[in-house]
Amino acid sequence: MSSGSDVVHVAFVPSAGLGHLSPCLRVAALFLRHQNCHVTLITPKPTVSLAESHLISRFCSSFPGQVTQTDLHLLPFDPSTENSSDPFWLHFERIRRSVHLLIPILSSLSPPLNALIYDVSLISPMIPVSESLAVPSYIYFIAAARMFSFFSHLSVLDAANKQAQGHPASFIGDAVEIPGIRLPITRSSIPPLLLQPGSLFEKIFMEDSPKLTKLDGIFINTFDEVEAEAMAALNSGKVVPGLPPTHALGPLMPCEFEKEQKEEKSASSPLKWLDGQPEGSVVYICFGNRTATTREQVKEMAEGLLQSGYRFLWVVKLKMVDKEDDEDLEQVLEPEVVKKIKEKGLVVKTWVNQGEILGHSSVGGFLSHGGWNSTMESIWHGVPLLTWGQNGDQKITSEVVAECGVGVRPDWGWGGEVVVKAEEIAKAVKEMMNNIEPLKLKALQLKEAARKATAVGGSCDIKIKTIIEGWKKKRDVH
Repeated sequence: MSSGSDVVHVAFVPSAGLGHLSPCLRVAALFLRHQNCHVTLITPKPTVSLAESHLISRFCSSFPGQVTQTDLHLLPFDPSTENSSDPFWLHFERIRRSVHLLIPILSSLSPPLNALIYDVSLISPMIPVSESLAVPSYIYFIAAARMFSFFSHLSVLDAANKQAQGHPASFIGDAVEIPGIRLPITRSSIPPLLLQPGSLFEKIFMEDSPKLTKLDGIFINTFDEVEAEAMAALNSGKVVPGLPPTHALGPLMPCEFEKEQKEEKSASSPLKWLDGQPEGSVVYICFGNRTATTREQVKEMAEGLLQSGYRFLWVVKLKMVDKEDDEDLEQVLEPEVVKKIKEKGLVVKTWVNQGEILGHSSVGGFLSHGGWNSTMESIWHGVPLLTWGQNGDQKITSEVVAECGVGVRPDWGWGGEVVVKAEEIAKAVKEMMNNIEPLKLKALQLKEAARKATAVGGSCDIKIKTIIEGWKKKRDVH
């Protein structure tokens, strides 16, 4: 690392799961565009999945001389002490209980840190770390600004309802009105685990929401053309008085280091298959790397896609985390249905390069779980969306998609809790694909705005430069 006085040194602390790790590394990559920026990446060990370890290795090797990797060896943890069976949320808690070990590690770094940036799931335990080091403290938020406005406003609602004893299930009614944001957030869109008293999700959210005012800033993967209203409300102090600046750094797109492999156009590859389809004719279906689809829903999805009449490319996942499925589609569906699927579409169960698929001219719509990373990717490529929230913030994401005019949002309930019938799936797919002209026009407008925001000299680039200059000035004063 250069020892020059112009070097800006930033430490990043990610959390568990690719949905949290990827945004962390993408934000880090934004800062690393600047020649005199050095990043120390703190890696909690062990990771939940092998995919996380591989991604970290590729990131570090992509920025030789600019990135230093330092391991945080997590303390032993008894998962039975927490009310959760989710491997990722349990790992969040294990990291939270271990981050105090970072103080001697970070204090010995040279040159000294200019800033500490960490995952939203680590707020309460990380604030004492940054205060001990006297280093500015930031979080990166992995979901929409609309979701962040809800998360931050929870502390205000809680303070006004002390009789509820900190349980959102008791103080949240049919809808949450957030100052400065026109459309309320309905109770049915709120992450279900937040409405389960005693859940680990509820515990972390309610501990961390009141601490947001202690931060120096928040980074969100969004841009004004998608969420101008929410960003304005957050930065005006309407949502939470005293909230630090909220910076829109999106859309954060996949970087070169995230590509596990280059999609080869073999005879059976998704891209080769797409090459043979008419422009805008294919529906792409993928529910992310954490969403496992039940056998019953797979059957209804297959029938619904066939009934829609559209060509489709369907990524099927029957297990969570990064394990390979050991069950073939033929074991789930009737032979006749499998035959019809092969005539009309392509089903894959392996890793796909989603960016290349969404960027293909044959893809005319995306049936998604409403994950925020996938939503930003779809907007980046100008592809209309049909969103069905499976868990967490994904129904709130679906509201953003509908509000900004790039997609449709059927009222299907939470994935995994209900089985949506084939007829409803076919109807929703037709609605998206038949409305392709107005949806596509809006999607293309946002695509252009997204690329302007992330270009050299764009809003994101200007914000990063301004933040770095602010850190330099603060260091020089001290």
